[in-house]
Amino acid sequence: MRRFLLVLIVLLWTTQACFAVVELSREGKAPQRLSEVYHHQGMPFLAIDDVLPALGLRGYWNSVAHQYVISTPSGKATFFPGGQYLKLGERFVPITHPARFIDGRLRVSEDFVLEQLGAVLPYAVYYRNLDPDLAVPESSEGALDKLFAFLLQKKKTSTEPALRAVAIDPGHGGEETGAIGLNGVKEKNIVLDVAQQLEKQVKMKLGIPVYLSRDDDYFLSFDQHLQSARHDNVDAFLLLHAQASLSPQPHGIHLYVRPGEDSFSSSTPSVQDKPSSMMLALRLSEALRDAGFQVQEVTQAPLLPLVPGDLPTVLIELGYLSNQGDHDLLTHEEGQARLAAALFSGLQKFASQP
Repeated sequence: MRRFLLVLIVLLWTTQACFAVVELSREGKAPQRLSEVYHHQGMPFLAIDDVLPALGLRGYWNSVAHQYVISTPSGKATFFPGGQYLKLGERFVPITHPARFIDGRLRVSEDFVLEQLGAVLPYAVYYRNLDPDLAVPESSEGALDKLFAFLLQKKKTSTEPALRAVAIDPGHGGEETGAIGLNGVKEKNIVLDVAQQLEKQVKMKLGIPVYLSRDDDYFLSFDQHLQSARHDNVDAFLLLHAQASLSPQPHGIHLYVRPGEDSFSSSTPSVQDKPSSMMLALRLSEALRDAGFQVQEVTQAPLLPLVPGDLPTVLIELGYLSNQGDHDLLTHEEGQARLAAALFSGLQKFASQP
């Protein structure tokens, strides 16, 4: 049977678009709108579990074989994250942009939908990208640039955005649980939840890359915790932690920055001083207070694992897991969402300052 592929790429310019949207369907069916679209290396990526129902297909994740299986009119098709081909029977169809996990969901590229899936369907595919200009091109990076970018930022041109990318390090992971709070809650899980919520807000609302040091529960070395900052387009680095006390009274959020380059003085530097970690910390503190959180004064802490250099870096203790109020806030999705929203607002304030 002759196969058709109908592709409509329509440019709709909008200055306030928060995230990409596509319409997708099989020929003769009403288009379905998919709004959770991410960009990687200039290519839109869609969740495979959203794509298949729109095309009248079914699929599932095979956790034993670590591959995704699709039932198509031509037989079963399989692929796996990072794989370079789609296997259909005994045939191998090359994949230009491999599938990848983003925000906990397996996502496939726009060209995978149009080319690989389109090639195995006996009907036309209707695809309409409503925001094709939201792709975020990623700069090429040399190995040494990646390694030392967090120590000395590259100078930005006047045409580049104030905030090109954000790095986030959720503390601990794996056997390193971090603080243990009420009811056995573990710091490593709390900070990862908040980090992923903040990551999603930045990606969807600012359309810029976000680099997490970890996206699941596994151990990282000290050096690996810093890897997320080793991209030369990163303009802000947030280290997320939580703490616990032997007393149930201590509570609230603490923000820490490294001391000035010439001194380990505890006095607060001018907001105009370099590095601008203090500038970032003050914007975050302001946003957190505006959202109703209890926030302590920003503190300089030379003994904390804050790397030297002029990359704006803030270590945030999100609260005390040993305090009932902080515990309830940090262990509920609504509280984590409020916290992530406030941190996002702080990043916006930092990005928009003169």
